[in-house]
Amino acid sequence: MFNTCSDLEPGQRLLVRVDINAPVEDGVAQDNRRFERHADSIRQLLADDHAVVVLAHQGRPGGDSFISLESHAEVLEGHLDQSVQFVPDTYGEDALEAVDSLESGEVLLLENVRMCDDELPEKPPAEHAESEFVQTLSPHVDAYVNDAYSAAHRAHASLVGFPLVLEAYAGPVMAAEYTANSAIQDREFDGPVTMVLGGTKAEDLIPVIEQVDDTVDRFCLGGIVGELFLRAAGHDVGYDVDGTEFFDHQWDDHADTIESVLEEYGDRLHLATDLACEGDDGGRAETDVEGIEKDTSYLDVGSETADAYGDLVRESDAVFVKGALGVFEDERFAHGTVTVLEAIADTDCFSVVGGGDTSRAIGLYGLDEADFGHVSIAGGAYVRALTGDSLVAIDALTSSA
Repeated sequence: MFNTCSDLEPGQRLLVRVDINAPVEDGVAQDNRRFERHADSIRQLLADDHAVVVLAHQGRPGGDSFISLESHAEVLEGHLDQSVQFVPDTYGEDALEAVDSLESGEVLLLENVRMCDDELPEKPPAEHAESEFVQTLSPHVDAYVNDAYSAAHRAHASLVGFPLVLEAYAGPVMAAEYTANSAIQDREFDGPVTMVLGGTKAEDLIPVIEQVDDTVDRFCLGGIVGELFLRAAGHDVGYDVDGTEFFDHQWDDHADTIESVLEEYGDRLHLATDLACEGDDGGRAETDVEGIEKDTSYLDVGSETADAYGDLVRESDAVFVKGALGVFEDERFAHGTVTVLEAIADTDCFSVVGGGDTSRAIGLYGLDEADFGHVSIAGGAYVRALTGDSLVAIDALTSSA
């Protein structure tokens, strides 16, 4: 397995890859949970007298969120309560000079790695290790730390190239996320295992159902994926109305698979018995799925469904959550997601909550993160872990070790 930061000798100059990819408003990065998590990792490294050179990405070329990391440095400063130097360069002369002058206890953030031509092409680690980016920057540091678990499924230069030319270690976030998210494959549980699946992407969740069937006893479905399965079960939902573009293309692409999964695992798939939408008065209205005729967008599971899912959670030995059951950002349609989270918090079970912004609901609705086994900041990597697929950045750390 990989080495961790506990294996590091103190007082080194470290190249630390994090994932502080953030929402952007008016060209400025907005604070999110990832900054807090990675700031904790950096703080631990500073306590061991390391000098920390941070690599990170933001957005993709051509997108509105593809910006410099200058504003990220300011957010990171707030979490660390100390200065974070920033240089608008990644491995040119300005960057190398800043790296070479960095002292123990100091933090330097380099420019968005996705502004480097070498970063984004999906290549084997050996090819990335030979890139100008990796070959130029690596001699200026003592070791490499990958803390970016949420990007661990990407075969990009900053994630898989450096471990082949430097001593490489998993950072605290990387190690904790990998251990918790791999638990469904690696641990045995005495009681029922429940998986709550929601969100927008059926293509992400169908493989999860198929590949963890030996471990998971029941699946509670909601969100868009839940509505698509209701359509497969014969209910008049699961298609686009009012100009939405969530359902029809996914049904066209995956209908046969959804129907076969429903047939094979139907006794373990729990589907919503009622759904919630916006009522005529602007409030929340609920409709039983029996005899339903879709003429509006459904934005949450109904109260009957939420209570049933909560009961299943409370009798579980382990619960894994991927995706929200509704549009929880709107308090009117947070009931399903929050009911499940409250049930997990009230239950003495092993739990992992993750998938995109789902974990954000914990803080948004006043729940205590300490009441959950692990709150993941990963999306795609979390799905890969649930299905048992390998993560290329983890493989690179293991090869380095």
